[in-house]
Amino acid sequence: MRAPVVTQQYSRNLFSSVPPTPFPSKAMKEAADEEPINPLLTDIHHQLQSLSQSTTHVQILKGKWSLITTKLITLQNRLSDLSIPAAAAENPLSADLLRSLSATCSAASSLASVCLSPTPPGGKLKTQSEVDSLSAKLDAHINDLEVLFKSGVLSENAAVSLPAIVSSSKRESVRVEARNLMTRLQIGSTESKSMALDLLLGLLQEDDKNVLIAVAQGIVPVLVHLLDSSCSSEIKEKTVTAIAKISTVESSKHVLIAEGLVLLNNLLRVLESGSVFAKEKSCIALKVLSNSKENARAIGSRGGVSSLLEICQEGTPNSQALAAGVLRNLAVFEEIKENFIEENAVLTLLGLCNSGTALAQENSIGCLCNLVSGDDDLKLLVAREGGIESVKSFWDSAPTAQNLEVVVQMVKTFASCPNIAEFLVANGFLHRIVGLLNCAVLGVRILAAEALYDLAYNNKTRKELGEMGCIHLLVSMLEGKAIEEKEAAAKVLSLLMNYAGNRRIFRKEEKGILSAVQLLDPLLRNLDKKYFVSILASVVHSKKCRKQMVAAGARGYLQKLVESDVEGAKRLLDSLGRGKLWGVFVRP
Repeated sequence: MRAPVVTQQYSRNLFSSVPPTPFPSKAMKEAADEEPINPLLTDIHHQLQSLSQSTTHVQILKGKWSLITTKLITLQNRLSDLSIPAAAAENPLSADLLRSLSATCSAASSLASVCLSPTPPGGKLKTQSEVDSLSAKLDAHINDLEVLFKSGVLSENAAVSLPAIVSSSKRESVRVEARNLMTRLQIGSTESKSMALDLLLGLLQEDDKNVLIAVAQGIVPVLVHLLDSSCSSEIKEKTVTAIAKISTVESSKHVLIAEGLVLLNNLLRVLESGSVFAKEKSCIALKVLSNSKENARAIGSRGGVSSLLEICQEGTPNSQALAAGVLRNLAVFEEIKENFIEENAVLTLLGLCNSGTALAQENSIGCLCNLVSGDDDLKLLVAREGGIESVKSFWDSAPTAQNLEVVVQMVKTFASCPNIAEFLVANGFLHRIVGLLNCAVLGVRILAAEALYDLAYNNKTRKELGEMGCIHLLVSMLEGKAIEEKEAAAKVLSLLMNYAGNRRIFRKEEKGILSAVQLLDPLLRNLDKKYFVSILASVVHSKKCRKQMVAAGARGYLQKLVESDVEGAKRLLDSLGRGKLWGVFVRP
């Protein structure tokens, strides 16, 4: 079944990203008149004229034939446009279309002869069906000719010779090829479109720069329309593969997002009924589209969570990992968490944590982490169902430190629930977390420090952390470049200082006092100074520490922090200057 007729407005939209092709000038027409006319084009003109005359003599279905006559006249006008450039009829795109149109004219002529009799041999119902089919074919030809002409492909072929194209830049060659393929994807048979998709996929896979060029030419709306209108599973599979490739190029993602619900709905249909390969490609594209609240809500309301969880249970290893990645994005949004609960997602995701590929496990843990965030009941459910064991298993098998980021995030999320925090400490997670404070991956270091803040819930735990060498590692983090790292380390240190033994360890740290004082500087923006004030306040009773603070310029910084009403700053400043002669000698 042919795709519905594309209106003039829609054709204009498909090529809105490129300048409109001007109609040929009088000079071009005259030049074309001087060149030989393609015999097939001449023959079709004669066929259409003859057919228009025949339709006036039909005896049955006169209303339908009157409409067909109008379409024949429209076709003649479209062909007149097509014949203006001298080389247009020789263009492979137009040549295929002309052959198809010629075959339709021949069939129409035979059908018109049948309708000259009030009692057609095949019966009126059969003849009416054939007439309706002919009318649809003519609509498709009109649409194809309009798309072909508006695409500008014919003007380019008339104006640019093959040697010129060959000698042009690579970018220009890709641009011309992309425009040709865009046109082929909108006209002709299913087989022709399938071949064009093969060529397009080759072009896109060759180089990401080709993707950017094709997107700039307007390939995305064409692909979305093709995915929305085609009934062929082969066409859908190749189309979603092209869309998936485009989604992997950062600079092109916004164009896909702009297609909105039309693209989203079609990708979800592929998830429900597409081939295994097509489902994988659909997941790749959905991963990009699932980052917004609006799209996440749409995916949830259209059964997308259910389809993705089904893939997590029954799909191929690769599709499971990809589906879990989409679910990981969706679980961020509070609005659709109910969809996860209704589909019993926790057990499915935990199952994938234990049996999937490394990427599937990572995405599943990440999804669970997002899902249970802020919900202690869900955290306890995941913990009871084996979530902590799954975290330990993935931790022990993680190939790189970067892969540990998701499990440390999960431990941090678990640790915010007091009951689970106690279990984590009892099962040796303190050693695991402390060991990551000098990890080479910044994100992992920050998450590890944040997790320790929740795990250090009593003095017993704080004592253990001090004995593990945690203080030295945290002081080293204070010297890190990232503001987030400095603050995460200071936050934990301020808590660990509540245990007297840790204060003694901190006082022995060569750079401990100096680093904390330097980070009081008000010029350091986006850094919560109260944690550094708390650290210094915990050791201010030591004469040696007070001298170190004053020598490092603490009084000057604190005076400014007092003006900003930073918590604890005035008390610490008073402690430093309480009747001590050495308090006068401050750094300018």
